[in-house]
Amino acid sequence: MTDLIIRNVRVAEFDGLIDLAIKAGRIEAMGPGLAADGPERDAEGALLVAGFVESHIHLDKACILDRCHNETGTLEGAIASVGAAKKSFTAEDVYARGKRVLEKAIVQGTNAMRTHVEIDPGIGLAGFDAVVKLKHDFAWAVDLQICVFPQEGLTNYPGTQTLLEEALQKGADLLGGCPYVDSDPHAQIAILFDMAKAHDVDLDFHLDFDLDPTWRHLDEIARQTVSHGWQGRVAIGHVTKLSALPRAALMDTVALLKHAGIALTVLPATDLFLMGRGEDHLVPRGVAPAHVFHEHGVCCTVSTNNVLNPFTPYGDCSLSRIANLYANVHQLSGASALQACFDMVTEAPRRLINQSNRIAVGEAATFVALPARDGVQVVSEIARPLWGFKDGRMTFEQAAAQLFEPV
Repeated sequence: MTDLIIRNVRVAEFDGLIDLAIKAGRIEAMGPGLAADGPERDAEGALLVAGFVESHIHLDKACILDRCHNETGTLEGAIASVGAAKKSFTAEDVYARGKRVLEKAIVQGTNAMRTHVEIDPGIGLAGFDAVVKLKHDFAWAVDLQICVFPQEGLTNYPGTQTLLEEALQKGADLLGGCPYVDSDPHAQIAILFDMAKAHDVDLDFHLDFDLDPTWRHLDEIARQTVSHGWQGRVAIGHVTKLSALPRAALMDTVALLKHAGIALTVLPATDLFLMGRGEDHLVPRGVAPAHVFHEHGVCCTVSTNNVLNPFTPYGDCSLSRIANLYANVHQLSGASALQACFDMVTEAPRRLINQSNRIAVGEAATFVALPARDGVQVVSEIARPLWGFKDGRMTFEQAAAQLFEPV
């Protein structure tokens, strides 16, 4: 007997509405007019997708505006403010705030996430331990990858490398970097590549986070990626310098990332908030053109980054909203461009974290229902998820809005 039949769903690979049967946590059958031999649910024409994926978020420093603020509005101001607040973080505190973010994300249709976690002698492994517990406690709804990284530097902060090694031994999934805060950026990059190779883990760097196009660390990342044979295993985030490049230089960088197999993640809410602070008119947007790289075959993702902290004092964890924000910033409107925005919060980040994006017979019954015909409509209307399943079990449902006309 089938555990559940979901009727009248839209799936990208099919024309028209179909039914979907679930058994033992997996998709047992798909097609129009499936025979009923179990409970049923009518999707009423909703679009079924594998779910949204946060490719870059910070659970450990979310929801802290009650204790610190970014008075300058700059990246440096955010790092300093959070660095001071971090001294009072405890595992219990990080867990409670991370839980709030995960609960927001789940009802917004996110079922996979890569979170960055700060590691240094000041915080030790308290934040990491809390996020490991969150990974376990929320596995019913979200697949959580943990990327440990040295937000305040590596070569300039003795003891940090030892803690990163310990976190990797305790189950961190991958390693991150932040060369622009290090006193020796190239040395940090080299150390992290050697560590990644030794532990056989992927790398995800915060990189080139300003608007000066005259210098960058990207070329060294690309060189190390190729020399270590780490193509397809390196991602870079922010990279706001890319927004300051003229077309010819931008296309040269597209070719560089393709050659090195490096993925690009753009964080529009944070990058808009922090960049261009020195201008009083014609303020630059400072958001890297991920869609250009996407068009040329680079794995590109768009994500939330921070929630309610000095880096980004906003956030509801809605990736349909973030995709819409990205489309607004880059003035995208055509169907193919908006579909690309949708892909960058669904299919592409799932590839980045090495998960299947398929809704197909034999695959896990993990998906989200959206009130839309396609990804274009999801982005243009910021479609709010209706309900979701993970491994055949319902994880959330949002009540439909109702209008009460006068009688």
